[in-house]
Amino acid sequence: MAILQQLLFLIVILLAGYFIRKRVLRITKNIGMGKASIISDHKNDRLKNVLLVAFGQKKMFKRPVPAIFHFFIYAGFLIINLEVLEFIIDGLAGTHRIFAPYLGSVYNVLMNIFEFLAVAVLLACIIFLVRRNLLRLPRFWSAEMTKWPRLDANLILTIEIVLMCAILIMNASDQLLQTRSEHYTSTGPLLFSGFLTSALEDSNTTTLELLERFAWWFHIIGILGFSVYITYSKHLHIFMAFVNTYYAKLEPKGHINNMPVVTREVKSMLGLATTETPPGEPGKFGAKDINDLGWNHLAAAYSCTECGRCTSECPANLTGKKLSPRKIMMDVRDRMEEVGKSLDTGGPGLSDGKFLLGDYISKEEINACTSCNACVEACPVLINPLEIILEMRRFVSMEESGAPAQWNAMFQNVETNFAPWKFPSSDRFNWAKD
Repeated sequence: MAILQQLLFLIVILLAGYFIRKRVLRITKNIGMGKASIISDHKNDRLKNVLLVAFGQKKMFKRPVPAIFHFFIYAGFLIINLEVLEFIIDGLAGTHRIFAPYLGSVYNVLMNIFEFLAVAVLLACIIFLVRRNLLRLPRFWSAEMTKWPRLDANLILTIEIVLMCAILIMNASDQLLQTRSEHYTSTGPLLFSGFLTSALEDSNTTTLELLERFAWWFHIIGILGFSVYITYSKHLHIFMAFVNTYYAKLEPKGHINNMPVVTREVKSMLGLATTETPPGEPGKFGAKDINDLGWNHLAAAYSCTECGRCTSECPANLTGKKLSPRKIMMDVRDRMEEVGKSLDTGGPGLSDGKFLLGDYISKEEINACTSCNACVEACPVLINPLEIILEMRRFVSMEESGAPAQWNAMFQNVETNFAPWKFPSSDRFNWAKD
């Protein structure tokens, strides 16, 4: 029986590994559709961002109340997975609480910490469900938060609640079995699951054994299923946030990257020397589809938590414009997923007649952006929607000549008068004469 259980456990592990690997390869290929670029400067600053922002949750605490509850979930995810390591070893080796004999009294302390975090995660998830569904915070119910994004968030919170309950039920039944059978290793008293033992103590030993095994299997299969599911979910940010914070832009938020081809032409016109080699053929200005964006922009789309902090701070959105920085990132990810699925089934991929600009993101949206960087400042994982918006604007202006008429007049004034206003630079300081 024990060998059969070990074999079944191995099969479950291998199946989960297969689906996770398949999905990771697809996501990697999707991100690889972006333009290549090498980002290897200021490694110490990038590692600092990872430690403070991704690992330390620094920017979350700009809103302290949700940050505290999110921290419980995050800490629980990291630390409770240490117990999952014991689950995996026990499942493969056919043992039960393999670490207990080696850790002695420390094991009891660790188990109580795990249970405290399990209860904290459970309560935090309930509070987040209430905020989303009963209090109905506006940023969780905006236009882009359609049925699937809302369901996705609720599913994850519900799954986490059920998994935490499984841990507590398993430990409660295990504690009772420790008093009835020598095959169950003593854990010492456990505070939180101890409250459940009174409800189970009238159960016979066979029932408790079945309950303990069911909860054990439910938890480990739930964890593995959760690991597969999040690769399709916005909760992929659990992992991708570390990638995005490392490769995030380090320049001041007001800095806008120049286009190399334009910079080269301007330097040439001004008679300035340049060491850059001109391209063999003219490239495309800006971005119309995902393959015109950098791979780091595509990775950022998979890092989006859909928390809506960017949109809730966007002045264009707050004044009723269609622009939502969160929707920009969600649309980039949706386009990647659509193209990826097409390629997996032998479809046309990027040649399907659709484009990120137009079919997903409208000109009205990108034209509403004030370039204020409020969305960049608000993002808890350093995503930069503005760079994507600017690339699409460049395409509209320089490839389609489709900028609004008022913008074209401004561009012409800048070109001829070096200012947005229609008067010569010699008259620029006339206002000071009086």
